[in-house]
Amino acid sequence: MAKHFNTSILSADSRQFYKELEIGTAKPILEEQAGIHHYFINSHSVTDEVSSAKFEKEGLQILEGIFYSNDVAILVGGSGMFIDALCNGLDSIPTDINVKKQIQIEYDDYGTLPLLDELKSKDPEYFKTIDKNNPMRIIRAIEVIRITGKSYSELRKSTPNKREFQIHKYVINHNRKALYDRINLRVDLMIESGLIEEAKSVIQYRGLTTLNTVGYQEIFEYLDGDFTLEEAADKIKQNTRRYAKRQLTWFRRHQDAVWIDFDDNSKMIEAILKKFNSTL
Repeated sequence: MAKHFNTSILSADSRQFYKELEIGTAKPILEEQAGIHHYFINSHSVTDEVSSAKFEKEGLQILEGIFYSNDVAILVGGSGMFIDALCNGLDSIPTDINVKKQIQIEYDDYGTLPLLDELKSKDPEYFKTIDKNNPMRIIRAIEVIRITGKSYSELRKSTPNKREFQIHKYVINHNRKALYDRINLRVDLMIESGLIEEAKSVIQYRGLTTLNTVGYQEIFEYLDGDFTLEEAADKIKQNTRRYAKRQLTWFRRHQDAVWIDFDDNSKMIEAILKKFNSTL
């Protein structure tokens, strides 16, 4: 698609930003990038966390540069919060450092389970879609609920910011079994390609939010002696499948998204262009 429009790609994968995380994030290699400029691939260090607000700000600046000479830019990837930030802008949802500190203390003492129980009780809609392995998002949701007395999902539904560009959304629709088979194979290939060595190289950063991610946390636990390598690999596969399921749930919220059945590239490009041209 980028070649067709002679344009650039922005990645909204919230872990492919980081230079130190190569194998475990399945970044497109140079051959796969095919000479197309990819923004937000190896753009930051793990010590320089990219928040959704930072992604929105930097992404809008990049888009402004692309649109100076091209009518189309392509955003790819599956981190819903980052896609929403760039396409719709962030909601002006309140924050309170003292409330956040108290929730952080609760998390440090008791883990995520009590917080998830509270979230399930007070905001069942957001509970269904939240990444339950991401304490940062859980803490943020509980913080907002305690400050406002309202559900986080309700506050997130405020009117989107108007952008100066049109947005066309396309979702590649894989057969569920085939998708899960691809995930399982990808994990095996990651381990064969050196995921363990890569995890060792960043283990000193394991306390950072940027390393609280599927693929690395499980290998850290293997290195701690908590699991065998086979058990760690199975956990990565299981957690990745769960994440894919949450991604699909998020995509289904977007009624304006067009679902394209998985096929060879030429057929998918043809289908997308047909839909795209019909909306102009």
